[in-house]
Amino acid sequence: YGTATGIVVETGDGTEIGQINTLIANATILATPLTKKISEFSELLLKIILVLAGLTFVVGWLHGQPVLETFMAAVALAVGAIPEGLPAAMSIMLAIGVNKMAKRHAIIRKMPAVETLGSTTVICSDKTGTLTQNQMTVQQIFTDQDTYGVTGTGYIPKGDILFNNKKLDLQPDVQQNISSPAQFSALYETLKAGLLCNDSRLLEKEGQWKIDGDPTEAALISSALKANFNLTELDQMFPRLDTLPFESQHQYMATLHKPATESSAESENSVIYIKGSVESILKRSTTALNNQNQLTDIDSARIFKEIDRMAAKGLRVLAFARKIVPANTQQVTHETVDSQLTFLGLQAMMDPPRQEAVSAVKACQAAGIQVKMITGDHVATAAAIAKQIGLKGSVHNTAEQYAYSGHALAELSDEKLVEVAENSAVFARVTPEQKLRLVEALQSKGHIVAMTGDGVNDAPALKQADIGIAMGLGGTEVAKEAADMILTNDNFATIEAAVEEGRSVFDNLVKFITWTLPTNAGEGLVILTAIVFGLTLPITPVQILWINMTTALLLGLMLAFENKEPGLMKQPPRKPGTPIINIELSIRIITVSVLMLAGAYGLFNWAIYSHHSLETARTLAVNMFVFGEIFYLFNCRSLRFSMFKIGFFSNRWLLIGVTAMIALQVFFTHSTIMNRTFGSAPLSLSQWGAVIVSALIIYFVVDLEKRYRNRKVLQNSN
Repeated sequence: YGTATGIVVETGDGTEIGQINTLIANATILATPLTKKISEFSELLLKIILVLAGLTFVVGWLHGQPVLETFMAAVALAVGAIPEGLPAAMSIMLAIGVNKMAKRHAIIRKMPAVETLGSTTVICSDKTGTLTQNQMTVQQIFTDQDTYGVTGTGYIPKGDILFNNKKLDLQPDVQQNISSPAQFSALYETLKAGLLCNDSRLLEKEGQWKIDGDPTEAALISSALKANFNLTELDQMFPRLDTLPFESQHQYMATLHKPATESSAESENSVIYIKGSVESILKRSTTALNNQNQLTDIDSARIFKEIDRMAAKGLRVLAFARKIVPANTQQVTHETVDSQLTFLGLQAMMDPPRQEAVSAVKACQAAGIQVKMITGDHVATAAAIAKQIGLKGSVHNTAEQYAYSGHALAELSDEKLVEVAENSAVFARVTPEQKLRLVEALQSKGHIVAMTGDGVNDAPALKQADIGIAMGLGGTEVAKEAADMILTNDNFATIEAAVEEGRSVFDNLVKFITWTLPTNAGEGLVILTAIVFGLTLPITPVQILWINMTTALLLGLMLAFENKEPGLMKQPPRKPGTPIINIELSIRIITVSVLMLAGAYGLFNWAIYSHHSLETARTLAVNMFVFGEIFYLFNCRSLRFSMFKIGFFSNRWLLIGVTAMIALQVFFTHSTIMNRTFGSAPLSLSQWGAVIVSALIIYFVVDLEKRYRNRKVLQNSN
């Protein structure tokens, strides 16, 4: 409130917000692994189809066939070979993945991010609230070379202050002046500083204690209430006159108070309470308050030793100080608190790890995904929490190499930073620029990086990362706008669940491609064979179009509803440079294509030699392709296991699609209107039996190939 006159010192990109905006604008927007792979796959497929279509035209022309017929045959080959259903299938599968992730508290803002998560090789996660419960609890207090224990958990202000493992009966008199002698003066002043230098509130609603403000400040309120402080009374006795809010570059907060009592000769004095990082407080302190309310020389070595002991236990440590100022002081400035502070004590708190985060980190590591912590805490505290959670660095790491501070990172060259980013697990007190450098360093090693963040300062790194993840509960709008995914519960376990869903989406997409390519290739080979050897086409272009459109809709898309395969999160991440279709699947696709070609020509020639009509022969070939796809579809429900191992009835949509396809194909074969439109003809029971047997051969050949390959993998692993 009030009015002021300001002096503009920077504008636009020169401001702090402007610098962050510049970092965001300069961040490279990378293509997702899926878009890269689909682009490469489409380009390769296009070249193959164009070569085959050109070869068809040239061969037909050399054989003396009419140019128009040869050209139409080349077009038919292209129509048959192009997987028309792939774009629709990819979009639908990604949309299904988005829906599943939303149910698991992950909101996807950019659809390709669904699959990107499945390709993730490194997750850089914030600590507070993501890997931990974000319920800070003060566990230890240090003053005047004495250490006190604090019992209780969470924000509930129920617990005791312990000294030498014995409960202290504390009844602080808040009306006493700040320099009056009292037992445990330093302890009182440390707790009082935590209450007064505080912008948060601890509220009880319907039996539940909740915070209005910062979790760290709520923990300080809870610890003071355990010592029987009365917050309302304390605010009345020490009204606040001015505030220096916490800023990351200063690492402290300060408040100015004027005591309301006149019971002491020193009542003309006001007091400034300061809380902040240990480094920022100690370098400004020259004296320390003891428990006899006397000022002594500060023992920095002893204090730092205590800090290291607390940090090694995973405790987050805050330091507290005060400064007596004249009564006419109405404003607190950074210059006022830059020196001559009196150190009061330390409060060490723990934000316990989420148990589900511990399990999620373990699952990610089992899946070959590195998890790294990036936090604003002290490096020793961060390292201790990281080890409790189970974060792993390089097996060759020493304690110093396991965790790095922002100060240490600033001294590293770009080449050394790449090595450190790869091998270390914890990065503490890093700047926005350093977060960005860490992401770029990991990407330079070929990693697919997921980065979490909640503040404005995190936005550049979120934008640069392959998958930026913003916190939905505590995140800023800037962070959410820069992110690809938003966590509605700010929980690391949600990231692990999203990675699993991403892997499942890509797995199903590969299944669809593996299923659709043999049909397209088989149709192309049928036309190419007919042109090369001067044979009659077993399938007409319009019949090819019928096969492709109906099967892609009723059969292929049903693979999008396949459940996650067992052991999905025990497999290593896909290497970024790995093509969608590997050598093994390529061999399978070629094998099935040849089997479909042989089956179609075999049934076609059998009908012609049996003196059946051309329409009947072509209907046999069409049904061979359709039923071959149906049986091969069951093979493709899992690229590794039998359909019976994953559960024959586990995908009801696939069974519905197969039933509908069979009904539609019977209609295609026996309906008069379809006979006239597509040149089909009714089939006898023996002819239907021949179609089923030919199609079953494809299923059994692929099933035997999978069994052989699995047995070979098992032998190699042993």
